[in-house]
Amino acid sequence: MHRNPDRPLSPHLTVWKWGPHMAVSILHRITGGALATVGALVLVWGLLAAAGPPDAWATFTKWATSWLGILVGIGLSWAFFQHSLSGLRHLVLDIGAGFELRTNKLWANATLAGAVLLTAAFWALVWGLAK
Repeated sequence: MHRNPDRPLSPHLTVWKWGPHMAVSILHRITGGALATVGALVLVWGLLAAAGPPDAWATFTKWATSWLGILVGIGLSWAFFQHSLSGLRHLVLDIGAGFELRTNKLWANATLAGAVLLTAAFWALVWGLAK
């Protein structure tokens, strides 16, 4: 295929100056995939364990309360909050607002910080209710 030298080349990712808005956009895709795969696997395992014999539920709860299960739970809850806040940010962008550079960076940083804060608050509530 012949390239017309009069047309500019599309810039590659290495050309762009990275910023929080790009990170949030990429994280939106990653967290959506993680929620769809890992979240669905944990949900299906939990439902099958609940519907199965008591030892299946005991195995699931033993895993879910282990350090690995808690780590997966924290990761999934962070992915949920990140994906949700990022989705709201994209909804605002879709209506044509927030494209100014300063505003875009502010809301991208707010999305990142908000997901961490909501995850911390959620798990503080979970551990507070567990006691």
